[in-house]
Amino acid sequence: MADAPRVQARTLASRAKVLAAAERLMRADPSSSFSMRELAAEAGVSFATPFNLFGSKAAIAHALSVTRIEQMTERVRDRPLGGDAIERLLQAVAVAVGLLLEEPVLNRAMLAALGGWTVEPGDVRARSRALWALALGDGEGLDPALRTSAVERLPDHVALVFRGCLSFWVAGEITDEALPAEANAAVAMAVAAFAAPDRRATLLATAR
Repeated sequence: MADAPRVQARTLASRAKVLAAAERLMRADPSSSFSMRELAAEAGVSFATPFNLFGSKAAIAHALSVTRIEQMTERVRDRPLGGDAIERLLQAVAVAVGLLLEEPVLNRAMLAALGGWTVEPGDVRARSRALWALALGDGEGLDPALRTSAVERLPDHVALVFRGCLSFWVAGEITDEALPAEANAAVAMAVAAFAAPDRRATLLATAR
């Protein structure tokens, strides 16, 4: 048992090497057509290591996506978001989009690879939901009659809407330049359903 911490540390180091190598290969080839053998060579690990650690390329894409969401969550947590729940949610959207646009080629490739089918589902949706729940807080500023429902349901709805927007970005139907406004409009429309009537009208006008 004394060696357990060292084994865990080596495993984490190997995971980091494989994920970093996958990112380098995706930057060079956004189609992500590299083989697991090429990935192992790029990472400087044995051929079996990526399989042992992740099982498949799709699982590696899930791990990279989780890393992105963790980075988004850290930035949202560290950044002093102002205003009420609606304003904070839209600010969090801007933070998330800004992170993706720092390396658009890599992040489009990662999201495209994430779309692959896997035997074991990942937890990207749950982590995305947690990100939006963090920004939403206790829902102050929403319609009081809908506030409880919004806190419970809106984070998951925003996760779906945001991912849908990103899918069109990955497909090239939304440009890098248009992504901030498109994501803002999509989430504003989702939030409008839970906003007070006067605020709803403003959100719907903004989303046009």
